[in-house]
Amino acid sequence: MTRGEAGVRMDLGLGGKIAIVTGASAGIGLACSKALYKEGASVIMVARDSGRLQKAVDSIVGNYTAESPSRIVMVAGDMGDPATSRTVVSTALDHYGRIDIVINNAGSAKAGAFFELSEDVFTEAWNLKLLGYIRLVKEAAPYMINQKDGRIVNIVGGAGRTPSPTFLAGSTANAALLNFTRGISKELAKSNVRINAISPGSTATERSETLTRQHAQANGIGYDDQKALMNKSIPLGHLVDPDEIASMALLLVSDRVPSITGTEIVIDGGQQPGV
Repeated sequence: MTRGEAGVRMDLGLGGKIAIVTGASAGIGLACSKALYKEGASVIMVARDSGRLQKAVDSIVGNYTAESPSRIVMVAGDMGDPATSRTVVSTALDHYGRIDIVINNAGSAKAGAFFELSEDVFTEAWNLKLLGYIRLVKEAAPYMINQKDGRIVNIVGGAGRTPSPTFLAGSTANAALLNFTRGISKELAKSNVRINAISPGSTATERSETLTRQHAQANGIGYDDQKALMNKSIPLGHLVDPDEIASMALLLVSDRVPSITGTEIVIDGGQQPGV
């Protein structure tokens, strides 16, 4: 599969699997949803904006008209609300009777100069991403434990290891998620439930464009200058394509490499400076 080549089937044995993907209306979440659907999985797609979510579903079904659209179920909800995790899990069980895969992807944080950010920026980021991921794992994992099989992927971010002074709300949430992923993996492994993290670097998404503008403002420079700095920091010289993240997620939820759990996979074009 070449970079940016969406919709290529990898034949990973995921046909008939039941997957939940949060933050599924755009970017990495949409790429993961498309890839899972193409592999034959049924997907519960979760996002806050019902209109954008419907467009995302239409983009998948429209691409694969020979497939049955009944393999996609939409849930419009905010993962910052504890009730949403319960709704998502109950929806999956009501429609399909089981949960095989969870891809946690919903979450965002505002970039900005630390001394200009309110405390709310931190608590909102932690509630949506950190606690949002933890809540969904806590709701879904017991069903995976009962069936002695399950796969969870947390889409985290490179800032968890290499924090920027202009992205501390997001980087602290990411660092905590890496710790959570590694810690809970030992408990889940007893029941053949694997959980891993993928940390993308700068990725070609709408969200990345927003963050670039926020970083530029915090640094007191123009958008083009900020973009140039970001591109210069990537040794391979290009942003990560969301399809690359989706491909790795599919590998991790398949049984191709069944000994990986509690691990962080970094996909960032060589951007991370060290361990």
